[in-house]
Amino acid sequence: MELKLNPHLTPFNLEHTLQCGQVFRWKRYNDWNYGIVERHVFKVKQTKNTLEFRGVNLDFIMRYFRLDDNLPKIMAEVNRDSLIGQAIRTFSGLRIVRQSPWECLISFICATCKNIPSIKNVIHGLSNQFGEKISFDNREFHTFPTPSALAELSSQVLRDCKLGFRANFIRETAEIVDCGKMDFEALRDADYQTAKEELLQLPGVGNKVADCVLLFSLEKLEAFPVDIWMKRVFRNHYKKCFDMPFAKRLSGEQSLSSRDYDKISSFARRYFGKFAGYAQEYLYYYERAKTV
Repeated sequence: MELKLNPHLTPFNLEHTLQCGQVFRWKRYNDWNYGIVERHVFKVKQTKNTLEFRGVNLDFIMRYFRLDDNLPKIMAEVNRDSLIGQAIRTFSGLRIVRQSPWECLISFICATCKNIPSIKNVIHGLSNQFGEKISFDNREFHTFPTPSALAELSSQVLRDCKLGFRANFIRETAEIVDCGKMDFEALRDADYQTAKEELLQLPGVGNKVADCVLLFSLEKLEAFPVDIWMKRVFRNHYKKCFDMPFAKRLSGEQSLSSRDYDKISSFARRYFGKFAGYAQEYLYYYERAKTV
């Protein structure tokens, strides 16, 4: 199937969307990008304003890639200064995707203190060992492990998957989700702060992991994850928006305290508004791209 996109009404750039650091399990074979979302294996490619896809229907593509978001309106709302304006122009068409909350949660716990290639390797390893095999297009794929599949593993087995200190967190979080003590649908319906406080109760979930899960899987587009890349953005471009002592702390090499994280994230939500998460992803990708 194929979908013709109007670049003025529905701008979309598949490459920016898949490469900006929000998803980790896509693979490219020839001209096609292959992905697996829960039990759906599919492939997609873009030629100018035409999106071709196989394995899923149009409704799935529209929902997963958030093609129902009014991106021109969102960009107009978050375009508050020359920096974000340049990021928007550079990566026009980048969209936040709707991920599975369970996979998103474990993926970003795995991502703690790791670079993107390492994150991808760990998540592929977990899926290949403990997920269900599915054949598609004469290729072999694996679903992401279920909560019960990870909950029954020992911490040592998980450490052998190169998870290090994250092993206990993942096993304990899987146990909580498996026995129904974490209701993702309820979090989707809750307000941002309530949902975040619930996620922060999970082992291995700090501010950044919680905000990533809220933004990428639970419809909280105001969530603004802050990591080392975003610290650099605020240190280099927005420190005049803060008091002098805080601006000096941003210039240091130490990790952000929880209070400092909240100060940046809260400012960003006020400054960029209800779509601050989109601004974050454009700024994050723009800052990373400058170092490549």
